[in-house]
Amino acid sequence: MNQTRTFLIFALLAVAYLLWMDWEKDYGPKPAPAPVASASTAAVPSADNGGSVPGATSTTGAPATVPANGGSATAEAKAQLITISTDVLRLTVDTRGGSVVRSELLHYPSAPVTKKDPSPPPVRLLDEQSEHFFVAQSGLATAQGNGASVAPTHLSVFQSAQTAYQLAEGQNELKVDLTWQDAAGLKVTKTYALKRGSYDVSMDQKIENGSTVAWQGNAYEQLQRAGQPNNRSWLQNYTDPAAHSFFGAGWYSPQDKFETLPFTDFQKKPLTRSITGGWAAMLQHYFVVAWIPPAQEANGYSTSVVNPDTAQPYYLIRTVGPSLSVAPGQSLTSASRLYLGPKLQGTLDQIAPGLELSTNYGWLTVIAQPLHWLLSKLHAISGNWGVAIILLVLLLKAALWKLTAAQFRSGARMRKLQPRVTALKERYGDDKMKMQQAMMELYKKEKVNPMAGCLPILVTFPVFLGLYRVLMESVELRQAPFFGWIHDLSAPDPFFVLPAIYVLVMLATQWLTPTTGMDPTQAKMMKVMPILFAVLFAFFPSGLVLYWVVNGATSLAQQWFITRQVDRADHKVKTA
Repeated sequence: MNQTRTFLIFALLAVAYLLWMDWEKDYGPKPAPAPVASASTAAVPSADNGGSVPGATSTTGAPATVPANGGSATAEAKAQLITISTDVLRLTVDTRGGSVVRSELLHYPSAPVTKKDPSPPPVRLLDEQSEHFFVAQSGLATAQGNGASVAPTHLSVFQSAQTAYQLAEGQNELKVDLTWQDAAGLKVTKTYALKRGSYDVSMDQKIENGSTVAWQGNAYEQLQRAGQPNNRSWLQNYTDPAAHSFFGAGWYSPQDKFETLPFTDFQKKPLTRSITGGWAAMLQHYFVVAWIPPAQEANGYSTSVVNPDTAQPYYLIRTVGPSLSVAPGQSLTSASRLYLGPKLQGTLDQIAPGLELSTNYGWLTVIAQPLHWLLSKLHAISGNWGVAIILLVLLLKAALWKLTAAQFRSGARMRKLQPRVTALKERYGDDKMKMQQAMMELYKKEKVNPMAGCLPILVTFPVFLGLYRVLMESVELRQAPFFGWIHDLSAPDPFFVLPAIYVLVMLATQWLTPTTGMDPTQAKMMKVMPILFAVLFAFFPSGLVLYWVVNGATSLAQQWFITRQVDRADHKVKTA
């Protein structure tokens, strides 16, 4: 009975949470309009308008600025798109700014592979299309004032020797150079370096000063994207696992660790901070894009909203490097890295400290990460993520056997006392105090602890929440097949077989749990619960429903076994 009540609490909390999330999206408070930026704090432009970079200064202390024409002496040159392909990535780079405007993850199909569609297109993470606009930009910002230096921003037009680059067979690294040069002799070469099997892209900006005056400025990198479309219905949001995952900006610092900022808070809680050894990212379900500056450099981190008063605002997170100075005839290289790929646990921290936290388990990280590690080990043994989930349930059941056994044993003994409890209710009527005293004396006499079922619930509830986050967030389970009709453990059961099986498990549990002495209203609620869970689980990821089916079936078997033990022990006492 305690388990059934716990399931009811889970269901009501889940439904209430989803309703609250949807209400907040539709009717929650809207952010106030952004204040007009002053000339000294205006953002780096997203279009052909100028502005300075917050936190970026020249050696003289003046704010670094981007000229209105993008800083290019070849502003009228025509930009073009170039393609860079490896075994796992296909990038599209716009020579205007050398920005990465499209990234396709070749090992991650956008839809499950089926007979009707054996070759679905790959996931497109970065995208220049307006509805899904998401680009990675970089450039150089220069100091304000008369005679200021000139440098290419993310609006300047670069030159490329080719329009397509391909990692050749047997080649482990591919480098692509984009060049920009002005009439005064300043030359900037932006180099992208991609390695085989890696989603980590190196990006260098080499500044060669062939002019007669020193060049001063700052290197910057930024991610800019559109928000989620707000024309989706409640049902669409409820049935889409991505709608329940964090969508927004995130960053890491060694002092404060991983922090996030949803797009709805960009104007209310803007980021302005200096961080050494961190990274800045845009997060979404299963995937992350992050700029990773050199670990030893102090960078200025900031967020802003571009065109906040329009129907399609863009959200921007930026890092600005320390002041750079290049004397005439000298050169200097500013380095950074761009990660654009899946949130693969166990590998991201090797790319940058704390990057593994981008999976964003939230406050459940301390529980979810060990569960993910254990699930990965079980998958390495079984070769199937569904089998790994089953093995995980069995291991958790074995570890919690004594706790749950105490719960079921207490429940079995309390059920035997139900006729006597009913008699006490009839004797004392509405005198609740005397009724409670009599029940406590009865429990003490029969050595029954009514609170014995609470401890297993306190232990299993955080485990359930942690595993829920693992199954919802782990990219390894994305489109992972099980057996038969289940081709994607991260998607709902297409034929609702697993939810139906779980309803049968619940009915069997209720049949094994007599409602003698239960409040009539509560008894009716218990009868409605299978229908409630059928609706609730119909749209849950099938991997999570598989967990609950196996968990419920093993709990049912354990309850039946312990109930039989208690009955046999009582029978022996009576016949002795």
